[in-house]
Amino acid sequence: MDRRWMYSGSRTTPEYLAGVKEFCRIAVQHQWSTLVEQRLTKARPIFCSCRDCNNVKRWKDIKKIEDHLIIRGFMPNYSIWYWHGEKFPPADNSSINDNEADEREPNGFDDNEVGFNDDVEEDRIEEMIDGLGDHVNEDSHIYENVSKAVETPLYPGCSKYSKLSGILTLYNLKAKSGWTNTSFTLLLETLSDMFPEGNDILKSTYYAKKLMCPLGLEYTKIHACPNDCVLYRKENAKLDACPKCGVSRYKREGLNKDPLKWPPAKVVWYLPIIPRLKRLFSIKDEAKKLVWHENERKKDGLIRHPADSLQWKHIDKTFLEFEKEPRNIRLALSTDGMNPFSTLSSQHSTWPVLLSIYNIPPWLCMKRKYIMLSLLIPCPKQPGHEIDVYLEPLIDDLKLLWDEGVVTFDALSGTNFRLRAMVFCTIIDFPAYGNLSRYKVRGQKPCPICEDDMQITRLKHWGKNVYMHTRRSLRRNHPYRKMRQQFDGHVERGVSREPLTGIEVYEKIKNVKTIFGKMHREISKKGVLWKKVSKSWDLPYWKHLSVRHCLDVMHIEKNVCEALIGTFLNIK
Repeated sequence: MDRRWMYSGSRTTPEYLAGVKEFCRIAVQHQWSTLVEQRLTKARPIFCSCRDCNNVKRWKDIKKIEDHLIIRGFMPNYSIWYWHGEKFPPADNSSINDNEADEREPNGFDDNEVGFNDDVEEDRIEEMIDGLGDHVNEDSHIYENVSKAVETPLYPGCSKYSKLSGILTLYNLKAKSGWTNTSFTLLLETLSDMFPEGNDILKSTYYAKKLMCPLGLEYTKIHACPNDCVLYRKENAKLDACPKCGVSRYKREGLNKDPLKWPPAKVVWYLPIIPRLKRLFSIKDEAKKLVWHENERKKDGLIRHPADSLQWKHIDKTFLEFEKEPRNIRLALSTDGMNPFSTLSSQHSTWPVLLSIYNIPPWLCMKRKYIMLSLLIPCPKQPGHEIDVYLEPLIDDLKLLWDEGVVTFDALSGTNFRLRAMVFCTIIDFPAYGNLSRYKVRGQKPCPICEDDMQITRLKHWGKNVYMHTRRSLRRNHPYRKMRQQFDGHVERGVSREPLTGIEVYEKIKNVKTIFGKMHREISKKGVLWKKVSKSWDLPYWKHLSVRHCLDVMHIEKNVCEALIGTFLNIK
């Protein structure tokens, strides 16, 4: 239809005013039809198409939108009122079906995520290109495509937007406004037709995402036995049933006899850590942070950073070759059960396995950006001591990073080096500690250090055990040591035992028979504290790490220790 009146110049002509009223009528009609189709409880605000609002801002009052259009005029190139109910005419250019594109999409891009800072993202991509372009041969075509998109103008003669920054800007609007993939594809097709010939606008949401996220987060879905016996990888990759318990690998559905079309019974998600570590070194700012502990840390004998700890210094003395390269990574492993649905039900437990980087400044160690999700162990039940089965792919990568290392490009120095990494410590609660080590953390001897020296006090009104002897971990002149009535009636004069070395622990567990799988779990024998030899012992350096007390003041701040004992006091 002819809508030249929208941009004729004068906004006081009868034709323009009548056109605005027609626009408002169509917008209100579309608002109510959407309310009925989507069964909403109340109508959504209407997009305003004036020059200032640009179909980004919404208003509930249609009169306000009408005033905006009369005072300010329509936004450019909006002769087809798509956001107000009209359909685009059939386009000659074919595009990928969005459903198919979503299934093939490799990067898991979140449409509802807050948009990019265009300049920052483009600078970071350019930096990654400079750092990695010639050093990752298998991905060279990806970097070439992104580099070309940074340099290519959006259309001939355009100096403000490149192909990449233009798509980032448009996707910003999509993310903020909640547009669907289908609508965004239609918008790209229309803009491609509106812009001058020779423009380089992509015509599909799928290809737009592929351009913006060429370095997507890699992941591997690995099938697992429902009884946690094995993962279907390596020698088990082609099996259709568990070699230990015989349970089918798949959920048999309907009359379909083709196993390839059955869904797997259980799937674990593994996100490889090596590509992400290499990517951090490909950015100059990140590469500088990864050697902060060596170049910028204040070394005055006080514990200001994990690098000042006894564990770090012991590793440096034991593994001189590892210590010589400050870029080698030291990681902290954490895991615990969680319910992603925010309910208190104990029938659902998903276990993420996280790795934190300890090379960086302490105020960044616990930032989300530097905590890597490496494994996602599925529900509904916790893996228990079979968690080792799921840790296999992570342990394999950690062994590679320790034994051989991987060639990595350092953007800060502009050179290649062999990156190595190790698990420096674990940060877990006691139940998770029991799963990883399979030490009996309940009952009369829950501490692997104290064991026979544990002294239990039963709170009969609470039905719980408390351990008042933990006062021995406090300093010798602490007032809690002299309190009798509030504790067990005695003055505490004991001292804590020394932490065990990994070698001492291994001597205790090396002959323990280990069988994984809930169907093969043996009945616990009375007095047996260690139930398995953890897969962590496959790491060559694991036996050189120390095992700390459950309440070790060397690694727990004094005020935290006091608060814990104060809690026992209040309970009693």
